[in-house]
Amino acid sequence: MSEPFYITTAISYPNGRPHIGHAYEAIATDVMARFQRARGRDVRLITGTDEHGLKMFQTARNQGRETIDLADEMSGYFRDMYARLNISYDNFMRTSDPAHHRASQAIWQAMEANGDLYLDRYEGWYSVRDEAFYDESELTDGEAGVRLSPQGTPVEWTVEESWFFRLSNYQDKLLALYADQPDFIRPESRRNEVLRFVEGGLKDLSVSRTSFDWGVPVPGSPGHVMYVWVDALTTYLSGLGYPDPDGDFGKFWPANIHMIGKDIVRFHTVYWPAFLMSANLPLPKQVFGHGFLLNRGEKMSKSLGNVVDPMELAERFGVDALRYYLLREVSFGQDGSYSAEAIVRTANADLANSFGNLAQRSLSMIFKNLDGKLSIDYALAQEDADLLADILAMAEERLPREFEQLAFSIGIEDWIRAVFACNQYVDAQAPWALRKSDPERMRAVLMTLFQAVRTLAIAIRPVVPDAADKLLDQMGIAADARDFAALADRDWFGKLATSGFTVGQPVPIFPRLELPEGEGVA
Repeated sequence: MSEPFYITTAISYPNGRPHIGHAYEAIATDVMARFQRARGRDVRLITGTDEHGLKMFQTARNQGRETIDLADEMSGYFRDMYARLNISYDNFMRTSDPAHHRASQAIWQAMEANGDLYLDRYEGWYSVRDEAFYDESELTDGEAGVRLSPQGTPVEWTVEESWFFRLSNYQDKLLALYADQPDFIRPESRRNEVLRFVEGGLKDLSVSRTSFDWGVPVPGSPGHVMYVWVDALTTYLSGLGYPDPDGDFGKFWPANIHMIGKDIVRFHTVYWPAFLMSANLPLPKQVFGHGFLLNRGEKMSKSLGNVVDPMELAERFGVDALRYYLLREVSFGQDGSYSAEAIVRTANADLANSFGNLAQRSLSMIFKNLDGKLSIDYALAQEDADLLADILAMAEERLPREFEQLAFSIGIEDWIRAVFACNQYVDAQAPWALRKSDPERMRAVLMTLFQAVRTLAIAIRPVVPDAADKLLDQMGIAADARDFAALADRDWFGKLATSGFTVGQPVPIFPRLELPEGEGVA
């Protein structure tokens, strides 16, 4: 039985179309899921949309339509983005789904049975945009006397009957969790923020609303719907079929990683583990709060007019080029910046000019000079063996070690260094000159390059899956021989060479990108 691995994206609030930040998180989570599958693990990747709450209700009302109609439309945009970006999710869970309602009511009843829910009256500051309550001490003054949350969003004074969760009972348990499992919150900077917040004292949390009915009904409490965070966070359970213990939930929970943006770390590392403790459910192993993606160094906002549609970027530059750039150039966990010029520059330098050119000229020389035939009858020189050993160590040890820690940019940096080593090897060996002076040495060089390109393609496949598969198709590598276990097969080349396979005229896999007139590459 392969070891299970469960990873989730944040559950996106679809009050607007997805932006590049949603795409960045989805791509990073997908790369991790693909990487773990390639390592032989049985993976579940769950994503979805958090469709309840006051914002959706008000938006639909202002548009004169049913809230579910708006939710259907907006959720569809996220599905479209995941399909376009080649996100290999296993379940897209909507909070409006009946299966999610059952799961949310089940965890509610478990928390209630534990004595952690009570009915009272809520008076306090509430941000409609954040779907969050804030303490007076957290607020600042905005223009025209408007009070603002820590996120800069307006808050309003709210008074209504509400169910409360006894969050104050979990302060010591949460602090013990952070001490016992230092990797529960990553990166370290997020952990320190959460520690300070919890050490400052926790107040009981309002977990239901009566001012609208768009949400999961609270069991046994007519007129109440669950407050968004109990409802939304439970998606990580409902996506696996909770509370049914016999299906995916029994096999995959607890989650290995919740991948989220840094602005919602508190909800995932304070509220969520407290809810799970109360319901006597195992806790996720890690919550990773990644940074923001900035447009030319500026935070994206509608007012600045710099919000970018990821579908447009994917259409303009290609999905694999976009996926590669975001993980290569942004140190995962920190804020990162991007621009059209930077995407073009990186994609051309690394993918088109370096790896794409290496693959194209290696396969072309085998096609032209050896009639596409592979051979095991050649003498392996020391420089050939050294190159192959270095590339294999990158693919089997160094890149996986970094990807396991979500250090994607470091792993990719080592991969591109291996690509550069291959190109230097080509230039030093000059197989085009050996064709006349030493054809047997040329054969050895080209066979070495074929093996190197295959290893490089398998190693980077989680990041650029479509392009890697197109290349491996041209190389005769079977679809079930493209994972890390295949790298351990030292006889693969001999079997392929004696199978009768021949290399055809190769097709380039990474076209050079161009910027439109007037958009020079900086």
